[in-house]
Amino acid sequence: MAVLLHRLGHSAYRHRKLVLGIWLFVLAAFITCVGVFGGKLDDRFSVPGTESQRALDSLSKTLPEAAGASAQIVFTAPEGHRITESPYAAVIARTVAETERAPQVSAVVAPSASGAVSADRTTAIVQVQYRVQTAEVGTSSVDAIKSAAHAAERDGLRTSVGGSVFNSKGVHIGPSEIIGVAVALLVLVVTFGSLLAAGMALLPALIGVAAGLSGLLALAPAVSISSTAVTLALMLGLAVGIDYVLFILSRHRQQLARGTDPKESVALAVGTAGSAVVFAGATVIIALAALSVIGIPFLTTMGLGAAGAVLIAVLAAITLVPAVAGFAGTRLAPKPGSRAARRAAEAEGATDVEGTTGRATLGTRWTKWVIAKPLLTVLAVTGILVTLMLPAADLRLALPDNGSAPHASTQRTAYDTISAKFGPGFNGPLLVLAETNDRTAAASSQVGAQVAAKLRTLKNVKAVLPPEPTSDPAQSVVTVLPNSGPDSVRTDRLVRDIRSAASDLRATTGASIAVTGTTAVNIDVSNRLSDSLLPFVAIVVGLSLLLLMMVFRSLVIPVKAAVGFLLSVGASLGLVVAVFQWGWLADVLGVPHSGPVVSFLPIILIGVLFGLAMDYEVFLVSGMREEWAHTGRARQSVVDGARHSVRVVTAAALIMFTVFAGFFPLDDSLIKPIAFALAVGVAIDAFAVRMTLVPAVLALAGRGAWWLPAWLDRLLPDLDVEGSSLQKVVPADSDEPEPVGAGGVRGNSGE
Repeated sequence: MAVLLHRLGHSAYRHRKLVLGIWLFVLAAFITCVGVFGGKLDDRFSVPGTESQRALDSLSKTLPEAAGASAQIVFTAPEGHRITESPYAAVIARTVAETERAPQVSAVVAPSASGAVSADRTTAIVQVQYRVQTAEVGTSSVDAIKSAAHAAERDGLRTSVGGSVFNSKGVHIGPSEIIGVAVALLVLVVTFGSLLAAGMALLPALIGVAAGLSGLLALAPAVSISSTAVTLALMLGLAVGIDYVLFILSRHRQQLARGTDPKESVALAVGTAGSAVVFAGATVIIALAALSVIGIPFLTTMGLGAAGAVLIAVLAAITLVPAVAGFAGTRLAPKPGSRAARRAAEAEGATDVEGTTGRATLGTRWTKWVIAKPLLTVLAVTGILVTLMLPAADLRLALPDNGSAPHASTQRTAYDTISAKFGPGFNGPLLVLAETNDRTAAASSQVGAQVAAKLRTLKNVKAVLPPEPTSDPAQSVVTVLPNSGPDSVRTDRLVRDIRSAASDLRATTGASIAVTGTTAVNIDVSNRLSDSLLPFVAIVVGLSLLLLMMVFRSLVIPVKAAVGFLLSVGASLGLVVAVFQWGWLADVLGVPHSGPVVSFLPIILIGVLFGLAMDYEVFLVSGMREEWAHTGRARQSVVDGARHSVRVVTAAALIMFTVFAGFFPLDDSLIKPIAFALAVGVAIDAFAVRMTLVPAVLALAGRGAWWLPAWLDRLLPDLDVEGSSLQKVVPADSDEPEPVGAGGVRGNSGE
């Protein structure tokens, strides 16, 4: 692989105008497709094959209003008045009439018809039904409902509008993300000591992100793509794109500082550091693509969309970087006497037994301190991470609803008002579909009444509404209002109780029943994801063991890396539970709601953090392995190997953290916890695990860290991620008499 990438780097450098032109053409083509076709994003959750989804699909044909989007207009009378007073009743009636004229609205149910008036007669709800799904509801329709509700406020009523039509619908790009990119640029300037080099690093990354994002949006007319999938692709594409360019460009500048010809230098950087970039990117892509095996379309789209963004980031790093570097030529070389030039010289200088050449680098000093008492370091870091993991034992998963919206939003106001005046279960009703073999309306009505009577006897049921017929005479729908909210454990238990009662109902009524509705579908999504979590972790950990065994030809390093990865994931989930579920520091961090964690967050965190952990593992440990191969001194190889890579990995981790943290301020109940989890996960894995725990474990293991049984060594393929094969290759157009790539592994680390 290293030889092929070396040739690719040469070719991209020579044909830099063509390479840049191709990228710009592809980007323009994607943007044109988005502008011309402009497909809508689809935020529906579905779980094919589950009881709730099958019943919901049936209702979409026989009772579209039950399966479509919904909205609620909540009216509250002034203090000391009742909503049933004649002036306010007239205002509500006028609002109902205006709402019926809104586009796409199929039915509007007044409080007088539904009985949706609070016990204290201060609050009433107008129910609005659509025949289409939430993703298909136009902005004009939602605006019309808001306008009708706002008009009622002129008559003294307080109004708020909620419902499923207020689910997230779009890509969020705002000041916080701009600030994140600006901070990343600052980190690059400090790392390179050059504004030109920092700009050259950011340019290929931004082109790659723009191409990946526009390419994903271009697929929206043909494929169901959610706004969360687009935001996750943007987040990951930006983070890994900048990091991958950083690794290759830092290696290129280090070689330029030694006087290497720019064309040969960039080719060698792509062949060495680029090999590690391809490997790290491949692990991220595999982990994200593996989300599709869970069988949830929403999650599959997120995984494949993010994997596509990472793939384009890798391609941009190994093609655009040499092309852009070709335009800069020798101007990317650190100025003689600059800090960057001194660091490059120190990285190549001879070391004594203490591993220093004059003033030791920060990486050297940190690693020496870590391995001075390695057992104490291992115990301290492990103890801290295990402590952070403890809250994860209380992890509960659910999909967010309007109860997780910002406090100032109209949907959150409506949700809280309904919960306070009608009970939390009113925000998450369950639909029970009853089907009989007797296709007469009378038989269906009788069965529906029997089912309703049985459901009233179950625990946690506040009310059961009369059966509602559908266009199919064999069907009726019974609405159940729980005492608990949609994300409550008690509501989950009620769904299980209803399904457990299905056999008794079939025996007594001859009818089959199925629990469905938005709440039931969300519960089924969360349960399937919970069931998939441990198998997914096993697959990811097994994959990491195999890949790292092939890369480093060792048994200790893969086991250590897998354990460190599990510690990082566990600590990150523990912090997520403490902040988002328990509410610790929620007010300080601007978290609007404490409750169950977003159900697909753990799997997204595992998939993404796995790739990033392998990324840092390769860039850090490969330098140590090269030193071990050259000197045979186990402990000193840890110090000398870290000297080459700690600075660049630190910069990469800071960039990752900044980009992910830039998405945290978003008022999006799906993206906010994911951004938080990824930001703290990267920080923990890079600084606590890779830069602290890894050197300490390797120092403890000594020579045994690099041992692999000979029979296993023969069985495992050689991936050549470190680019060692370049030591034997001399390009046809190279004038250098010495073999290319001397010091091959070191190329992974940068400066």
